[in-house]
Amino acid sequence: MTVRSLVLVLLVVLAGCATPLDPGERTASPTVETEAAGTATGLATGTQTTRATSGAPGANPWGTDPVVVAIRNEGNPDRDFAPLVREAATFWEGNDERYLGFPVEYEVRPDASNPDLVVKFVDRVPDCGDVSDAVGCAPLVTDPRQIDRSETVRVKTGLADDSTTLVVEHELGHTLGLSHDDPPHEVMQAESVLYTEPQPNATERAFPWDDADFTVHVDAANASDPAGARRQVDHALGYYEDDPPGMPDNLTFQRTDGDAEIRIRFGATQTCRAASGSCVNTYGTDPDGDGAIETYTRVEITLVELDTDAVGWHVGYWLAHAFGAEADGEKPPPFREASGRERRSEWWT
Repeated sequence: MTVRSLVLVLLVVLAGCATPLDPGERTASPTVETEAAGTATGLATGTQTTRATSGAPGANPWGTDPVVVAIRNEGNPDRDFAPLVREAATFWEGNDERYLGFPVEYEVRPDASNPDLVVKFVDRVPDCGDVSDAVGCAPLVTDPRQIDRSETVRVKTGLADDSTTLVVEHELGHTLGLSHDDPPHEVMQAESVLYTEPQPNATERAFPWDDADFTVHVDAANASDPAGARRQVDHALGYYEDDPPGMPDNLTFQRTDGDAEIRIRFGATQTCRAASGSCVNTYGTDPDGDGAIETYTRVEITLVELDTDAVGWHVGYWLAHAFGAEADGEKPPPFREASGRERRSEWWT
C-alpha cells in the first residue's frame, strides 16, 4: 500500500550574545539576544501517486459509520495523546465537505479493541515509503478495497502539542485520500516547521554542545602580532585539553581553515566595538520554539586591540563561558577576578 509522510523540519534560530570584556573590569554574565531567524529546510517525502482531484463529490472510503480510532502509546506512556487526536479528528469533521467532498465522522476511543484506525505514537517512525526520517506515516486511502482494518497511523513522540496535532491531522488526511499537493496546504504540505516538547536552554545545561570535539578557525590577519596571537590561542586550547577544574574532561580541538564551531578573529566588528577588549557571540538551535538557544552550534570570539600577551586569557575566558560556565564563579581559577598582570601572565601553566 502506498504511504505518505510528513518530514520533521525544526525551525533553526540563530541567536547571538555580543558582550564586551574590558581588560580592567570584570564582566557580568552575558545575555542572549535574538539576532536572526534561519530558513527552514526539509527532506524528500514519499512517492506520489495519481488520484482523483480532492474536493470532488465522492464516497467516503471508510463508509458512512463513524471511523473508530484507537490510540496506542508506545513512546511516552506518561503523556495523554487522546485530546490531540480528538482535536485532529474534529478538524476534518468540520472541514470534510470543503476539502474532501464527502462527510466524515470519527469516534476516538483510545482503548477500542477492534478499531478501524489505530494512531500509534512511537519514538521512531519506521521508513515510510522513500523517507527514513519522517515524523508521521499513514496509508493513502482512496478506495474502500485498500482498507485492511485496523489500519495504522504512526506519529513520532517528543513534539509539542500543536506540532503533534498538526502531524495527526496530516496523516489522517492521507487516510482520507489527500496527497501533499491537496488543500489545505498548511496541513497537507510535505514539510512543516515543527517544535519539540520543552527542552533545557543552553544556559541551563552543564555542557550545551552535542559533543566535545571542536573544530577551530583562527583569523589572525588583523592581529598586531599574528604569530604571537596564534601561540596565545594554542595556550588557551591546550589548557582546556588538560582537563581544568569544572570543565569537561574530554575536550579536543582541531584547527581548520574552513567553517568551524569555534571562530576566533581580531579587530572591531559591527557587534563588537570593545576598546581593548573582547566579545563573544553564541549561536545554536531552538527546537522547542521558546526563543532561546537549546544547544550551541557555533561560538565566535572577537578580540579588539589587545596586547598579544593577553590574547590567550581572553580566549580562555570566553571558552569557559561557551562550555557552560557563564558565571565567573563557575569558571576555572585563572578566570576569576584576574588582574591585568595576571591576564598577561603564563596563567595556563
